[in-house]
Amino acid sequence: MHISEKAQRCELSPMRKFHPYAVEAVRQGRKIYHLNIGQPDIPTPAAFFDAVRGFADPVLAYAASPGEPALVEAVRDYYAKLNIPLDASDILITTGGSEALLMLMLSILDPGDEVIVPEPFYPNYNTFIRAAGGVIRPLHTAPEDGYRYADRARFEALINERTRALLITSPGNPTGVVLHPQEMAMLKDVATDHGLYLISDEVYREFIYDGERLHTMLEFADAAENTVIVDSISKRFSACGARVGALISRNRELMQQCLKFCQGRLSVATMDQVGAAALYGVESGYFAATRDEYRRRRDTVVRKLREIPGVICEEPKGAFYLMAALPVDDADAFQRWLLTDFSDRGETVMFAPGEGFYATPGKGRSEIRIAYILCQKDLERAIDLLALGIEAYNRRDGV
Repeated sequence: MHISEKAQRCELSPMRKFHPYAVEAVRQGRKIYHLNIGQPDIPTPAAFFDAVRGFADPVLAYAASPGEPALVEAVRDYYAKLNIPLDASDILITTGGSEALLMLMLSILDPGDEVIVPEPFYPNYNTFIRAAGGVIRPLHTAPEDGYRYADRARFEALINERTRALLITSPGNPTGVVLHPQEMAMLKDVATDHGLYLISDEVYREFIYDGERLHTMLEFADAAENTVIVDSISKRFSACGARVGALISRNRELMQQCLKFCQGRLSVATMDQVGAAALYGVESGYFAATRDEYRRRRDTVVRKLREIPGVICEEPKGAFYLMAALPVDDADAFQRWLLTDFSDRGETVMFAPGEGFYATPGKGRSEIRIAYILCQKDLERAIDLLALGIEAYNRRDGV
């Protein structure tokens, strides 16, 4: 039977594709330390569960296609605290940030259109852009340079007649890079000067570690037609399973087109939206405590990685990920071997191999992404296992 070219151009997730090997390793009695998926262990605020338990409508009905009004207002209030006034029509509630990205790409891309994306990037960008018939035009970065990319000349060198958008993530997944305000302004200027969308994935906005105030690309009123924000409750409130995100833009024509897809999928789950609306009422101390916890975890991982000979990693400034270059020839093969052939005291470790975070063939082959979402003790053990695994793997190959 026929399979579409669009589907065949997409790849399996580098965070999830080793799941069958992990299942078999567990079946054989091994414990796995999971650094491969950004699933926080921070408790979800009780407000979510209280709101769901308190739901008393006699019928669980469809929600409004643009989003439950109470949740839309909660999102507006959140941005108002960042001094960003929004109308309700500037917000569409989506099934996670993932659906926001897919709807957006379906609305702005024709076959062969290009989106400039600094690499390494969140691998699902590949999936959503390719599903819409588009192409990623990668802007290269390197571990030795801390994966920084905010250089106007480098962006403009990639712009051509098929370019439709710049897509950036700050704080970054997978690198933890945080854009400075002047870098944000530069990207805004590139987008407005060339008539491009500036898509800013800001789902990790609350997780920055240098004491700066929170920033958003929505700050630039002179780029209202260009700027599109992808947002989510998944990581901000440790509520990944609720699947609630938002697409935000003051570009009325774009939002009207995206609304067609919202109506086509009917609505986001009503109960998830009820709980999500309550989450936006949590006290600011929740974010401060969560930031402090992730900062401690970041410091632990960076310290431990720098003890391993041959590893290159920079200290991430935000989110809860980092990329590291390992002294191995193929991180994919290394990960498979860790799950099939390696253990220390019955334990092993999982990460996300780096090649899937790149659009350039062959790039990231020796790199990995680590999600530092475990407690301190488990993080220390996980990185110790990584070090032992590198040594045993290279000794096996005679390196």
